[in-house]
Amino acid sequence: MQLGQLERSIYDLITETSTNLPKDVRRAIQKAKAAENEGTRAAMSLDTITNNIQMADENISPICQDTGLPTFKIKTPVGVNQIEIKEAIKRAIITATKDAKLRPNSVDSLTGKNSGDNLGEGVPVVKFEQWEKDYIEMKLILKGGGCENKNIQYSLPTELEGLGRAGRDLDGIRKCILHSVYQAQGQGCSAGFIGVGIGGDRSSGYDLAKEQLFRSVDDINQNEDLAKLEAYIVEKANTLGIGTMGFGGEATLLGCKIGVMHRIPASFYVSVAYNCWAYRRMAINIDPSTGEIIEWHYQDGEKIEFKDETQKEAPKKVIELSAPITEEQIRSLQVGDVVSITGRMYTGRDAIHHHLMSHDAPVDLDGHIIYHCGPVMQKDDNDKWHVRAAGPTTSIREEPYQGDIMKKFGIRAVVGKGGMGPKTLAALNEHGGVYLNAIGGAAQYYADCIKEVEGVDLMEFGIPEAMWHLRVENFTAVVTMDSHGNSLHADVDKSSLEKLSLYKEPVFS
Repeated sequence: MQLGQLERSIYDLITETSTNLPKDVRRAIQKAKAAENEGTRAAMSLDTITNNIQMADENISPICQDTGLPTFKIKTPVGVNQIEIKEAIKRAIITATKDAKLRPNSVDSLTGKNSGDNLGEGVPVVKFEQWEKDYIEMKLILKGGGCENKNIQYSLPTELEGLGRAGRDLDGIRKCILHSVYQAQGQGCSAGFIGVGIGGDRSSGYDLAKEQLFRSVDDINQNEDLAKLEAYIVEKANTLGIGTMGFGGEATLLGCKIGVMHRIPASFYVSVAYNCWAYRRMAINIDPSTGEIIEWHYQDGEKIEFKDETQKEAPKKVIELSAPITEEQIRSLQVGDVVSITGRMYTGRDAIHHHLMSHDAPVDLDGHIIYHCGPVMQKDDNDKWHVRAAGPTTSIREEPYQGDIMKKFGIRAVVGKGGMGPKTLAALNEHGGVYLNAIGGAAQYYADCIKEVEGVDLMEFGIPEAMWHLRVENFTAVVTMDSHGNSLHADVDKSSLEKLSLYKEPVFS
């Protein structure tokens, strides 16, 4: 095998997976967009999403800034050197990270140090299997942390909120899968896709669930019972009213794929792998003698281009914000308001929030905006930083810190996705602050709003976790938690739970 060619083929696979959404996923998103009611927050979100898909494709840049933990599943003919393949994958990963096709995401679990090149103990994940065919099949999935954190595993029998008892039968499985969609809300960047693994043990069940995510959105399960269940789940999940980004609406789930395996008598697991709308998985067949790509997967059917598809209805009133923001300005905002931010914004994720609890801020944050974002950054030949992808991360992880930090430093607004909890909501009311929901996964759309990187602090935490000083123009977000005790996220959670409870009665005997 020509190892240089193999490395180039793997690099092309990584680039295509990160930047070009597969045809079947594009068709599912187009269908959801056509079904959404015009003029709603969900419709606005889908406009942003489709715009972002097109920008990522044209710019050959990451669709979402969180390129996850690269997971390869590889089938090789007998006699192919798997060690050489793994080394070629590592070299391709390093190059793709340097070229800003991947965000450096590999962090030492004990020290918190980012390796900077996406390599580390157990990273990337590479799983081999031998088969009797004469070519190599290589699959790759880039599953970001927001949707990965909404994976869930059930041990039957169990009691489920809104649905009651789920037993060790097909109807109990049905209840678990419906509940998995409800619990994800907008935090997993809905509308999403789910892979389900029935049976196995705790690890093999999740592996089976993730394997389902490599199936085509359009396929039909060969098991008749599971085919009926997959169709049922998609239909009923879209009646829960969670909607795109958890804003409410018609599109909550775009696909459900279910696999089953044997188990031991004492255990009955239902494992669910949730994937966001930025459903980045791709596969290639490789000639084992040359390392060249001989076929790309997921190429059936039409490739949907999302050009000039923005809805033409009159735009909703947009409120201009520029930091530093006064408490009076913040108190005037209400849930549902659309804001456009121009001026300075600071990024801050998990490491920054933990740091600020016991340290002074490196800059004056009074009246300013914190953006929950771990961008993809790249330096040019003049040693100047540029943003290559910059969508929001899931905010709920900062719930233990956010309210205290806002009051301590005078922060007036937080931008993220998926909403926050009661502690933050109380602090917004007391202090005078708002939570602004940006569109998860729209990393190219928001990168385009960032006109300059004006500085950076705390680079010792690594690129995703550093505090970047960004100058933005027309950065659009929606007020989903205001200073008057209102939370769109809490409202949608409550209403979707009520709708979920309509499905507690048995369906599959």
